Amino acid sequence: RLKESTWQTKENIIQQKILPYFKDRKINEITTKDVRAWQNEMLAYRNEENKPYSSSYLKTLHNQLSAIFNYAVRFYDLRSNPASKAGNMGSEERKEMLFWTKEEYQKFSEVMMDKPLSYYAFQIYWTGIREGELLALTPADFDFEKGTVKISKTYQRLKGQDVITSPKTKKSNRTVQMPEFLCTEMQEFFAMQYGLKRRDRIFNITKSYLHHEMDRGSKAAGVKRIRIHDLRHSHISLLIDMGFSAVAIADRVGHESIEITYRYAHLFPSKQKEMAVKLDFMNKGV
Repeated sequence: RLKESTWQTKENIIQQKILPYFKDRKINEITTKDVRAWQNEMLAYRNEENKPYSSSYLKTLHNQLSAIFNYAVRFYDLRSNPASKAGNMGSEERKEMLFWTKEEYQKFSEVMMDKPLSYYAFQIYWTGIREGELLALTPADFDFEKGTVKISKTYQRLKGQDVITSPKTKKSNRTVQMPEFLCTEMQEFFAMQYGLKRRDRIFNITKSYLHHEMDRGSKAAGVKRIRIHDLRHSHISLLIDMGFSAVAIADRVGHESIEITYRYAHLFPSKQKEMAVKLDFMNKGV
């Protein structure tokens, strides 16, 4: 019931972080004290650079162990979940969002023109698309008469294989209206491709290629280095700045509107003063 990438992550955690410690124990004999001892071992870990696991990774490890016990409680009559009693370790970390202004993006975009493949891949910035969704695009997804691009799949490379799956969430299945200049540019790009079929991946590149090009372009343009995913944040912040509502933006980028409101609340103009003034007028019967 899980996507292959999610399964792979879980399998790695179980094989490398949980089984080495618990594999010789019967699940109904593992106590809260045992779980605490395992947590201490995970907390004490340091890599070659003497860095510990991140707080969010520690939380992920604990959640996976707890999920195994919950499964045993639910389906195999285990009396209780010792991981739940032990309490969590780590916490959810929200990575800092970095943004490019429209001007910063345009500086970057100009220096990318020396490599058309990179230039056109990054121009999809104007749709707020996710990295995996971009790499899964085919000519069949574009309707130039309507000026739209349909987003219905995502690309990943797993165990050396190209894998196309359904997108991140149900809401991610969407049709995005492109600005007119982007329609023109994408038609130009298609015309440059020899023998491009309707179901071929347009950007037959990897995520690491895009990351390398991001390094090159940001350095050449003299703009701060941001992550590929931060281009999406940049597009959303631009739309907020242009005055669009959380609901309209959420539809465009494949989010729930509540998530846009929560994650980008600090970017929306404050209406507090306006609210107070209107309430004052209403109270005075104006």
